[in-house]
Amino acid sequence: MPNPKRRHSQQRSAKRRTHYKAEGVTLSKDSTTGEMHVRHRAHVSEGKLYYKGKVVAEKSPIK
Repeated sequence: MPNPKRRHSQQRSAKRRTHYKAEGVTLSKDSTTGEMHVRHRAHVSEGKLYYKGKVVAEKSPIK
């Protein structure tokens, strides 16, 4: 595997990395609860876990 003979300058590395950007998360509104949540992720609302508008799990009291 080839290796560079000389070190790359900081400016050259920075030029290559100009397109690496942080993107904001995409939010969606839940159809049943009306809450905003991160897309394709389960979210908790009023002690219940929702995914795609359906209850996946409910919080049970610890005894």
